[in-house]
Amino acid sequence: MRVILFRHAPAEARDPDRWPDDDERPLTARGVQRARKASRGMVWLERGITHVITSPAARAAATADALLAHLGDDVAQAAHDALAPGGSWRDALRRLAQGSPESVTVLVGHEPDLGKLAGVLLFGAPTALPLKKAGACAIDLERAAPGAGRLRWWLPPRALRALARRRRSS
Repeated sequence: MRVILFRHAPAEARDPDRWPDDDERPLTARGVQRARKASRGMVWLERGITHVITSPAARAAATADALLAHLGDDVAQAAHDALAPGGSWRDALRRLAQGSPESVTVLVGHEPDLGKLAGVLLFGAPTALPLKKAGACAIDLERAAPGAGRLRWWLPPRALRALARRRRSS
């Protein structure tokens, strides 16, 4: 099983007057563009994505939508509360355990939660390994358990966007 942790792209600044519920805060126009380009690069790098699971927050859902626009219709998609801001890495791990060994699952969420999940998968402890906005990492797992992961790649958004340019020219 491969798990790709994808942090949402840049979002609007927190503003309780505009978004009393912070989960409704959207991506900026620049964030939408960065999500699209990073997604293109990710799809160039990882051609076999089977599932996209996202935080229910609008900014993460919009980032997931940018990724889904580059994938086929047969990719399973869902929202999961474990990926919401402040969500439980334990619940995310339980959700991953439901996947098949051949799956390539992208989890779209927030920091510091994705970084903690990466730490759990790689080191067995929620030691945060932060992801930049619209950045991602891939972890290979023989089973969804603490410390069972092996880092495949860890890329900032700039590198994913560079891969998108490569994809366009190839």
